[in-house]
Amino acid sequence: MKAIIAALFAIVLTSPLNHAKVEFKHHNYEAMVKVLKQYAESCKNISRMHSIGKSVKGRELLVFEISDNPGKHELMEPEFKYVGNMHGNEVVGRELLLHLIGLLCDNYGKDPSITKLVDTTRIHILPSMNPDGYERSAEGDCESINGRRNADNVDLNRNFPDHYRKTKQPPETETKLLMKWIESNPFVLSANLHGGSLVANYPLDDYPIGSHNSDTPDNDVFKEIALTYSMNHATMHLGRACSGYPNEKFNLGITNGAHWYSVEGGMQDYNYFHSNCFEITLELSCCKFPYARELEKYWNDNKKALLAFIRKVGQIYTVNLGKETH
Repeated sequence: MKAIIAALFAIVLTSPLNHAKVEFKHHNYEAMVKVLKQYAESCKNISRMHSIGKSVKGRELLVFEISDNPGKHELMEPEFKYVGNMHGNEVVGRELLLHLIGLLCDNYGKDPSITKLVDTTRIHILPSMNPDGYERSAEGDCESINGRRNADNVDLNRNFPDHYRKTKQPPETETKLLMKWIESNPFVLSANLHGGSLVANYPLDDYPIGSHNSDTPDNDVFKEIALTYSMNHATMHLGRACSGYPNEKFNLGITNGAHWYSVEGGMQDYNYFHSNCFEITLELSCCKFPYARELEKYWNDNKKALLAFIRKVGQIYTVNLGKETH
């Protein structure tokens, strides 16, 4: 384990990476769409922007795809996805994904490591799964649930078909769109970006009775990919507790989801049981909606980890080639 941790921590970027077009500010729906359209035009040779459908209030769930052959599934090329803003008031992931799009687009053909990543991986980025909830949330609100749910007042991360029991509510509009997207694409690796803590959370999220460690047969793989993120993050691997939850300390910055607390109807378990995709949930900030002045620090803390995690897709793809699907 020590050797694995050392190797994960040693992942470095080959050269400085820059992008200047995305401001360190909070982007509402209109501003987010503007950024995505700008990049769809400026790096159209390696990108494709498309909608997987509309939210309850009619806002598009926009996916930004980055690949050397956008719009095409290539044989032996793994597919990766990032999903942000599932809870509308947890916004750091949404902003990080806009900056990640900028970094990949602006450095393709200039930085060898970025060029290789784009040439060998089909990357799908959904900055906001819950744009309606975002519009009801407020900057500086670290702890409340205002905007967490969708426009029908449903928590989308309790709304997917569950492995152990029948989900209490039928799938919402946004949930059904994600289910269709997940089942229609051969995703291999994924992360769902949240806020409210600082930890990489891996399946299973649910357990029949209370909070209890709930391992999958692929537990070692999940722990390794969770460590890939935490060890490449500026502080996550230190396992520090957020001030609002002083007893929540996570060894090396990772946890089994159900061991932390059981989640019924979560998206990462749905990915595992209904596709070939290994998804983890990343809690990226103690404050759910921090002030804009803090966003640059969040980007600097996460940039290396976001890239290292995408690079892990090649290993997961190789492992899956020799296994039966679950």
